[in-house]
Amino acid sequence: MVIKEGLYPDEVTAGAVLSGCTLMGFRGLLEGKSVHRFLAKNGWQLKVQLGTILVDMYAKCGSISSALQMFDLMQGRNVMTWTVLICGMARLGYGTEALSMFETMQKERVRPNEVTFTGIIHACADARLVAAGRRFFEMIEECGLEPRIQHYGFMVDLYGKVGMVEEAYDVTRTMKLKPNVIVWTSFLSACKERRKVEMAERVIEQVLSDVKPENDDGVYSLISYMYALDRNWNDAERVWKLILRDHPP
Repeated sequence: MVIKEGLYPDEVTAGAVLSGCTLMGFRGLLEGKSVHRFLAKNGWQLKVQLGTILVDMYAKCGSISSALQMFDLMQGRNVMTWTVLICGMARLGYGTEALSMFETMQKERVRPNEVTFTGIIHACADARLVAAGRRFFEMIEECGLEPRIQHYGFMVDLYGKVGMVEEAYDVTRTMKLKPNVIVWTSFLSACKERRKVEMAERVIEQVLSDVKPENDDGVYSLISYMYALDRNWNDAERVWKLILRDHPP
């Protein structure tokens, strides 16, 4: 962050620069650290808003150790502070640590929000913790919240990763929201991994009506693959033609 003579950033400006670093992912880590050093050198206090942005920046840039250090140094925290750390841990594969952080959050009587539950169910999916994932999914409504499409998507992903394809199908069948491309991709990927052709066939027609190849041809590729597994070459070719129609070579 370049400082011209007589011009110094306020908290809004510093936060905007750090958010820009966050969007850069791993590439933004050095820039983010530079801004953090400037803030520390000039005696800025780590209040909730700016501290949360720093935790988020470090987590999204791949440095969980720095995010934790920042979290511990903060003078105060709110639900978003806990949430960005939990989501960052889940995203980087620290599922067990994310669960431990969520438990500490509950002990401190911080009420989770929808995004917190997205992070913690994501962590369960990556760590393949079925019982924990179910418990946290049930907690969403217990906390007076409504499950979002992301929660359903990660539950389908969790069941798929442990081979519980029937349970994953039940989620797609009973969920209160219309499945989107992420939910269908997770389910069909599980069917492909476990070679559950008959399970995939239960939803193929619905997927073909819900998702168009111009929106996501990855789902169509999965469908074509499942047809090929079943030696249903005509339908496999039909789906590939739909992809090529919208994505000509």
